[in-house]
Amino acid sequence: MEITLTINGQPQKVDVEPETPLLWVLRDNIGLTGTKYGCGIARCGACTVHIDGQAVKSCQIQASAAFGKKITTIEGLSKDGTHPVQLAWQEIDVPQCGYCQAGQIMAASALLATNAKPDDAAIDEAMSDNLCRCATYTRIRSAVHRAAELAAAGGGDDAKPTAGSAGAGSAGRGE
Repeated sequence: MEITLTINGQPQKVDVEPETPLLWVLRDNIGLTGTKYGCGIARCGACTVHIDGQAVKSCQIQASAAFGKKITTIEGLSKDGTHPVQLAWQEIDVPQCGYCQAGQIMAASALLATNAKPDDAAIDEAMSDNLCRCATYTRIRSAVHRAAELAAAGGGDDAKPTAGSAGAGSAGRGE
């Protein structure tokens, strides 16, 4: 079945079975490899993307369910890796192995789009479904706070973290 999905602001025609997980459409059909496969059961968060501004696990969303919605991947978070969350991740030096970081960044940017100044409890709650095997949780929390500061100061590609800037990002892509 051919469907058109709006990914990072661009229409993308794909010929897939309607029940194909969005994760595989992004990676295998579109070639956006920043979104990672981790567990396949929506427990690790490596596959986190935004759908209509909400952080979702793309391994559990069928391609047909994403039709007509705005999908943003790590590649589309900013034009050049200057989204406040991406900048904060670099400044705080969050990644260790880096595999989970695209999902972490997508979850953090969705949080900041709805809560411009989250406290530790709000960060922990929003990030609780995104696992980091290297246990960089303290740096992740620090980076979310720093991203909030950067956004408040008008730093980065976006004055405020958003869930859907179009373009290809580089920081935190974790290919």
